[in-house]
Amino acid sequence: MSDLLSADAQQGGDECVWSYQGYKLDKSNFVTAMVHFYRAEITRVNLWRSRLDTTTNWAVVTSAGAITFGFSSPQNPHFVVLLVLMLLLLFLNIEARRYAYYSLWYHRARLMETEFFATMLVPPFHPSSDWGDALSDVLRHPVFPISHWEAMGNRFRRNYAAIFVVVLVSWLLKLAVHPTPITTFQEFVARAAIGELLPGQLILGLVLLTYLSLFLMTLEGYRRFRRRGVPRREEWQRKGPRWFRTEPAPNLAIIVTTKKVELSARLMKELKRGVTALEGVGMYTGETRNVLLCAITDVQIAHLKSIVYEVDKEGFVVVTQAREVGGGHFKTQEPPS
Repeated sequence: MSDLLSADAQQGGDECVWSYQGYKLDKSNFVTAMVHFYRAEITRVNLWRSRLDTTTNWAVVTSAGAITFGFSSPQNPHFVVLLVLMLLLLFLNIEARRYAYYSLWYHRARLMETEFFATMLVPPFHPSSDWGDALSDVLRHPVFPISHWEAMGNRFRRNYAAIFVVVLVSWLLKLAVHPTPITTFQEFVARAAIGELLPGQLILGLVLLTYLSLFLMTLEGYRRFRRRGVPRREEWQRKGPRWFRTEPAPNLAIIVTTKKVELSARLMKELKRGVTALEGVGMYTGETRNVLLCAITDVQIAHLKSIVYEVDKEGFVVVTQAREVGGGHFKTQEPPS
């Protein structure tokens, strides 16, 4: 896509960035179109974010009503609270689906923020070369960034854990005090029964299994989030869009140069990154070379290359993706809920 735009710009003049069936779009109109598209995506993000709050409100109101009813009279059955537990599972499932859609719109907006608007602020002041292809790909073939079970785990960890704990404590307290305070554990188990077909042991086992499943699901969802971090390219292609990132992608730049001092000074001043110098020897020529190491983000790659080639036209640059970089501005960021 970027090559097509460049060809159109050469044919239609400096102001033409896109053409279709004789219609030409200049730079100002192209940016205006992107701004309006970004505003539309933000509207979608806000809409689905508000839907998340709506489902959580349902869960809070339903739980409060059931607990109030259960403790309003000793004769009110305890299984009303268990019915609310089933409703909470339904609400959690609905909210997980909404969260998946929210993640899709959110990360599409983040793609424009990080690859289009943010790069306008970083030298050489132009978007990444493949941002248009990535945006076109997710528009034509939208893929949820996270699975449904991972979304359930995230929503439970952030919002529903406290609600489920309150419901569980309320149910146990209801069994313990109504209609009279219990004296033995056997009496507690007997009160948990629902009629004659569902004994207390079965009900307690089902409740314990439900909460244990929610706990394991939450741990697995958080483990996948932490493990995903900055996915490798083969993982992007296998699991979802290559633009999905939860933190700035760290890269390690290896520069072989004969102008160590001047090049290091410019990198530290313009990129605001630390540089480490090593001594090297060219095995073919036997000449001494300086090797510079510098950790950078994706948006700084183009700027780093331009600096190297301005200072040392014979410089050799290798940029490789680092698995993990700690310290400085490289910090893990969890997507908002």
